[in-house]
Amino acid sequence: MKNKVLVIDDEEKLRKLLARIIALEGYRVYEAGSLAEGIKTMGSDDIDVILCDVKLTDGNGVAFTKDIKQQYPFTEIILLTAYGNIHDGVQAIKNGAFDYIVKGDDNEKIIPLLSRAIEKVYLQKKVKQLEKQLTGKYGFDTITGESKALITAINLAKKVAPTNTPVLLTGETGTGKEVFAQAIHYNSARNNYPFVAFNCSALSKDIMESELFGHKAGAFTGATKDKKGLIEEAKGGTLFLDEIGEMPLDLQPKLLRFLENGTYYRVGDATQRTTEVRLVAATNRDLQKEIAAGHFRSDLYYRIAVFSIPLPPLKDRQTDIPLLAEHYLKEYAAKTNKQIHGISKEAMLALKLHSWPGNVRELKNVIERAVILEDGPMLELNSLPFELQQTAISSGKEQLVSSLHLATVEKLHIQKVLSYTNGNKAEAARLLDIGLATLYRKIEEFHLKP
Repeated sequence: MKNKVLVIDDEEKLRKLLARIIALEGYRVYEAGSLAEGIKTMGSDDIDVILCDVKLTDGNGVAFTKDIKQQYPFTEIILLTAYGNIHDGVQAIKNGAFDYIVKGDDNEKIIPLLSRAIEKVYLQKKVKQLEKQLTGKYGFDTITGESKALITAINLAKKVAPTNTPVLLTGETGTGKEVFAQAIHYNSARNNYPFVAFNCSALSKDIMESELFGHKAGAFTGATKDKKGLIEEAKGGTLFLDEIGEMPLDLQPKLLRFLENGTYYRVGDATQRTTEVRLVAATNRDLQKEIAAGHFRSDLYYRIAVFSIPLPPLKDRQTDIPLLAEHYLKEYAAKTNKQIHGISKEAMLALKLHSWPGNVRELKNVIERAVILEDGPMLELNSLPFELQQTAISSGKEQLVSSLHLATVEKLHIQKVLSYTNGNKAEAARLLDIGLATLYRKIEEFHLKP
């Protein structure tokens, strides 16, 4: 697809000559004899670069540049003038012009300049495309579920995302706190800046302080050079502190000071530094109880919990289990190149009956494992972990009686015996008290894994 260039000049002969030269370089060229004509062309096609005279009958190209850049930020403008002066040149660049050149003297510069402008346009559009992909990947629409508790949490996150207010995400491990943190970041004005995540339970106090605030060379053994902290890495963006309830008590005042006035010190450095980030914190602990026990500072709590969002455990989102299971089935079937098109009634019932102490993270892992094991077109009960199969079989619920027919129980029992014999079919047939040929038939019928 050809890049599109618009030439605006009220001198027709010069305009047509310039258009001809540019067209010979492989560009698609549009012409306009006035700013009004140029604006009309801009509205009807996606122009990449404008070559515009400074002095036109209906306006000035320098002022025109400012208006066009506000309306079409990805379009680059090269201004051409018969009489260049420093003031106009400086103002043109301030208004967003790609360059400002003198006609005649700089004619040989036009094609290389145009090429560089086109390259800038391409890079800007590519960056914007990647930003959209990130927003799509981490947006609120990617959070799967329709339960009332989840929708409430999403709506709260959507309201706070455009602000700079600190957010505290609470809930059990595996409820998707980092997913929410990323969605808040990528749906804020900070989405062009870094999202930096740190788990406060992962490191000792000294290492954690160095990771967060950075250190000066020689601050401790092994510190051979100055190091930026994550707070500095996240400048202008979002710092996500997961498991903040695990942060050592004597490190908490330093974080509080930073949150209150944006100042901090690297480890071993006497120079005060400043930066600005938005904090999103998460915890699976009851921080009020931690405060009462003397493990967490109340002043830090009130600083980070300005806007608190509780995330519901999966056991309180029963209606979301089928949606999540189908979502992860599609994801992992695609990754493993398997043609698995759905989940059987028995397998889905087992998923619904499970208590999911590990929440969404556990469900995701279960589906990934099941997809790897499954060889048939449907994800079957016997591909799920044994404890889920047992829950389904032992449950006395009426829904189970109608769903788990005799063939399913038989299939599970045969699979259990095959597992016990480590795939020894002759031994399995003996224990089942059936012929070996019958066992082979059952294995094929039920898509069992010997």
